Amino acid sequence: MTRLVECVPNFSEGRRPQVIAAIREAMAAIERTAVLDVSSDTSHNRTVITFVASAETAVEAAFAGIAKARDLIDLTRHSGEHPRMGAADVVPFVPLEGTTMEECIALARALGERVGRELDIPVYLYERAATRPERENLADVRRGEFEGLRDSIPDDPARAPDFGPARVHPTAGAVAIGARPFLVAYNVYLGGKEHLAVAKKVAKAVRGSSGGLKYVKGLGLEVDGQAQVSMNLVDIDQTPMHRAFDAVKMEATAHGVAPTWSEIVGLVPERALFDAAVRHLQLDRFTVDQVLERKVRAATSHWTEGGDRLSGFVASVASSSPTPGGGSVVAHVGALAAALGQMVAGLTVGRKKYAAVEAEMRELGARAASLGSRLAALVEADARAYGAVSEAYKMPKEPAAAAASRQRAIEKALLGAAEVPLETSRLCGDVTEIAAAVAARGNTNAVSDAGVAALLADAACRGAAYNVRINVAALPDRSVGAALAAEAQRLASHTSQRAASVVELVEREITKG
Repeated sequence: MTRLVECVPNFSEGRRPQVIAAIREAMAAIERTAVLDVSSDTSHNRTVITFVASAETAVEAAFAGIAKARDLIDLTRHSGEHPRMGAADVVPFVPLEGTTMEECIALARALGERVGRELDIPVYLYERAATRPERENLADVRRGEFEGLRDSIPDDPARAPDFGPARVHPTAGAVAIGARPFLVAYNVYLGGKEHLAVAKKVAKAVRGSSGGLKYVKGLGLEVDGQAQVSMNLVDIDQTPMHRAFDAVKMEATAHGVAPTWSEIVGLVPERALFDAAVRHLQLDRFTVDQVLERKVRAATSHWTEGGDRLSGFVASVASSSPTPGGGSVVAHVGALAAALGQMVAGLTVGRKKYAAVEAEMRELGARAASLGSRLAALVEADARAYGAVSEAYKMPKEPAAAAASRQRAIEKALLGAAEVPLETSRLCGDVTEIAAAVAARGNTNAVSDAGVAALLADAACRGAAYNVRINVAALPDRSVGAALAAEAQRLASHTSQRAASVVELVEREITKG
């Protein structure tokens, strides 16, 4: 059985999509790592990324995300509602299949040592990985935030880090790394910001540190003009979601305020939702075996193996939903092209006949793997970009101020929706370079595969260019996106020329005999 670990790093950036994407891609590029969810909040100016990895690669993936955040986030310029002390603020490991809490503690400490040594960032171990009882609680570790820690760490022995220097990184601050059970980030809203004082009182009443619900951490915040009770449920078996909601509702009602809605940030175990449904509906003798989808999965799990994900993607494209659409498809095709380039390079390495190009092929294989991971990430990114456009068009058109806000949101969303396929075009251009190199100097027995890689990358680049241009064409002022459209057309032209040269080479090789 594969030993799996979940990691849920929190980054102090929720407003710059390109930075968030770069951090996500850095982690997704690591072998046997799958990013499951990216949740950003502009008011908190914070992003929570959830990934699952093998126990052998989890530290490498987390380190890649922390390193990228260090390079791209400057806390001296950061502001947001959520407390923070680092660019990569909190990095917890959570045991999943075949992995114990003890192993996650070991991973946290291994990561902390490497971050302190290689990135020059002070590291505080927290929760189950803590080396001191007073550091088990994240709120205690992060007290004073970046600015307070910056002032106190040099002289206060109590603030000495577990790893790394006794000074904050000038722009990346410090990071808390730990191991913990599954946590649910759950927020309940109490209407407009005029109820912020009530939200603060409610948060104090329900959090465990103030004598409220055990295993609940809570803050009262203003988010997007609304009063929010922000909670972390650190043990949903002891304090389930529905109990936290009921407690918030009871306390708010005592102050004459009613909850308006709630939200889950990131992922949640299905049992948490089942428990809430069972309580609300007062179901008797309910078991999860009554869930249709579970029965279907159990009954059909033996039918197919590797084709499940691909057939699922194809079915999603064929559905009447606009996502995943053409932008996601061309990113997926580009990833397949990169995989073929990597395959040809791999088939060349280790052959005496090609010893002179072995080093080059190893490098090309590594580049192809990286390009494939980045293109795979763009499959979901394109769907998210479309979703942003759709939401922008749903904004109110009246009064005039709302209409102006809607216009700005539409322009921003359309530009974002153009930038994603433009990145696909760029990466596909790089893939054709790899295809040309492996076709020219790689294993001739796989030259047709190099040709397929070039053709796929060419088609994907052209298709992505279409998506760039159609989004630019939809802009109220097309001149804003003219440079994007021009670059897309230029990339498509260059990629087609390079692919044509690969096709010629393949044809010559095939017709030699």
